[in-house]
Amino acid sequence: MTATAPESTALYDVPGPRTRQRHRLYAAVSTVLILALVGWILYLLFDTGQFTYTKWMPFEYKGIQELLLRGLGNTLKAFVMAAVLSLALGTVLATGRLSDHRPVRWIAALVVEFFRAMPVLVMIFFIFVALKVQPLPALVAGLTLYNGSVLAEVFRSGVNAVERGQREAAFALGMRKTQVMTYVLVPQAVRAMLPAIISQLVVALKDTSLGYLITYEEFLHAGKLIASNLDYDLPFIPVVMVISPIYIGMCMLLSWFAQWVSRREQRSPKTEAVHVAPAEKGTLLPGGGPPTAPRQ
Repeated sequence: MTATAPESTALYDVPGPRTRQRHRLYAAVSTVLILALVGWILYLLFDTGQFTYTKWMPFEYKGIQELLLRGLGNTLKAFVMAAVLSLALGTVLATGRLSDHRPVRWIAALVVEFFRAMPVLVMIFFIFVALKVQPLPALVAGLTLYNGSVLAEVFRSGVNAVERGQREAAFALGMRKTQVMTYVLVPQAVRAMLPAIISQLVVALKDTSLGYLITYEEFLHAGKLIASNLDYDLPFIPVVMVISPIYIGMCMLLSWFAQWVSRREQRSPKTEAVHVAPAEKGTLLPGGGPPTAPRQ
């Protein structure tokens, strides 16, 4: 039997035997290099005594565990408040950017561009020091102003990305602009906007760590207190090895939630294809059969 030639697709040619062999070699070399890098890092950690009992002993104490849990709870509290307010502010600013009234568009654009260009830390410090606001409201306000401005551009871009014919058809049916936005444009734009929204929420989650600079007792602040403890030989690396996976896990949970929402939207009856009955024999016109050519 003769071997069949690999089929090609519209995007690329299926690799042949030599190319597949070369790819396997690349994969093997890359795996060896990654394992060597991981081994070198582990060697440095063991060589500097990062896995000694003294450095890991703090995590055995109930007070340290409660400190970390309290810091994690404060981080989640700040994130939830900032996420909800950022989505609300982004919606308001995006509505202003899409307004038919020019002064409203200009004011919304000015607010969006100003807070997008302003560093988050500067806003947090200004609210905390100049306005003398408590740490939690100052942190939430700074995150809301920045992330809300970024989300406003995400919302505006998503709505404008919907095909123009959808908007024109809705207006032709006599729908008002509010109805067009609510029932036509926004539902179609949500799918395109969802990855960018989740990415920005991940940024907001990570930026909650800036709270330790204004003495807000969040997760990183708790880790800093433990890492700077001389009684446990400054366990900085162990604290990083404990805190980092938790931050990464929370970001991965947000990504998983976005995928779950996307799959749920695809299964929603509102977005599923409508079943159309097959055509049956019948007349094309109410008055009889199909039109015929006029007799000469």
